[in-house]
Parts: sequence; C-alpha cells; structure tokens
Amino acid sequence: MWDEATLKMLIQGVGETLYMVFFSTLFGYVIGLPIGILLVTSAKDGIRPNAVVYKTLDVIVNLTRSIPFLILLVAILPFTRMVVGTTIGSNATIVPLTLSAAPFIARLVESSLKEIDVGVIEAAQSMGASSMQIVLKVLLPEAKPSLIVGCAIATTTILGYSAMAGFVGGGGLGTIAINYGFYRYQYAIMLVTVVLLVLIVQVLQGIGMKAAKYYDKRK
Repeated sequence: MWDEATLKMLIQGVGETLYMVFFSTLFGYVIGLPIGILLVTSAKDGIRPNAVVYKTLDVIVNLTRSIPFLILLVAILPFTRMVVGTTIGSNATIVPLTLSAAPFIARLVESSLKEIDVGVIEAAQSMGASSMQIVLKVLLPEAKPSLIVGCAIATTTILGYSAMAGFVGGGGLGTIAINYGFYRYQYAIMLVTVVLLVLIVQVLQGIGMKAAKYYDKRK
C-alpha cells in the first residue's frame, strides 16, 4: 500500500490542502476585514455610528455564519460552477471556503478592534485625525497582535472545512481520507491524513502565535 504512488498522492494532497487554505484565507480577509472594520466603526460607540449599516452587516454576518459549511458547499454549486467552471477539485472548493470564512473573519476582526483602549482612539480624534486615519494608523496597528492570532484561528478553521469538502470531491487530504480511508477501508491512509492535518494545524498555529508575540508591544 505504501508505494511511490501513494506517497506522491499524499504529497499532492498536502499541496492541494495548503493551496486551498491559503487562497481561501486570503480571499476571506479581502471580504471579511472591511466588514469587520465597518462593524466596529458603524457601531453605536464607533467613530462613525450608523445604525442602518451596522444592523444590516450584523444580520448578514449572523445569517451566513449560521449555515453549516457542507450545506453551503452544496447550495452554491451553481454559483461555484459559474465562477470557476467546475464543482470539484481544489479551485472549486475555494469558493465556498471563502464565503464560509468571510463572516467568521469579520467577527474575529470586530473582536480584535474592540479590544483597543478607547482613550487611544479619543486621543487621535482630539488631534483631528480623520476616520480613515484612525482606522489605518490607530485601530489596525494597535490590534495587530490580536488580528494575527485571529488569522491563525481562521486559517486552522478553514483547514478543517477543507477536509470536510472531501465528501464532495473537494480535493486535498480530505478527499484522500474519504476515497481511500473510508470507501476503500484503507484505514492506515485515513490515519496518516489525520496526522498530516494535525501537523499542519500545529505549524500554522505556532507561526501565528510567534508572530503575534513578536508584534505585541505589551511584552
């Protein structure tokens, strides 16, 4: 069972998994980061309170976060096919992963930005800083350690979702575990894929925590 073809398959699975996780996290932050910032700035105690914007985004984020990933993956198959031209494989999985991760990332960003001392924001306002300047030069820099920790959490969560996509041919280690470990009863391969996923999670979390510690001004 452990021939060259199997080893190549596992190496390819690791590569596909990292590929899906990287781009899903990237696109998830492209969508989720601005939403998280808007949730903080438009809140009742934000720098630009706007009840309509806040309630709209809050409802959208809550609704999309409530949809289980597998259900979302199947429900948006037509949209996935329209975007990437297929519903199987790594590229197709990135679409639902991104849509599932974005609201989760938005909440992580919102939580990180809310940790900032109000006095720092008030000081920037008293010096005449604009809302954009406060966001770019106060909120994001001050919340950098927490944002990095949130990114590590989001990445490992997306990694778990990518494994679930194996049930519908999503590619990566999840597909290998399902096709060989489950359907063909090769439990050794399933065990190896689980070990590889755990190792990837530990590495990603370790990198994230070290980066957060490096940027933490309180150390």
